[in-house]
Amino acid sequence: MSGGPWGNTMAIRELLEDALQEPEIGTTPRFRWHATPVGIAALWSGGGAPTAPPFDMALEEGLQVGLDLSREEREFHQVKSGLVLLFHS
Repeated sequence: MSGGPWGNTMAIRELLEDALQEPEIGTTPRFRWHATPVGIAALWSGGGAPTAPPFDMALEEGLQVGLDLSREEREFHQVKSGLVLLFHS
């Protein structure tokens, strides 16, 4: 296993790529929602890429699919499928 932040980021991206191939747990106007081994992933599907990670939009739309993510840690990743907002404890 590789150490350091780059190795960890690559492992997370690979896990996300695999998890995004599975059926989503919900859809909202701007996101497809997935349960992944590293947390809840919100895959941006709202058209053109946002200028900043749209965490506020994701928090609002997460409630539409029964997900209160307001207390979760947040990070974002660019993967082959697009922009992913990741929420985890």
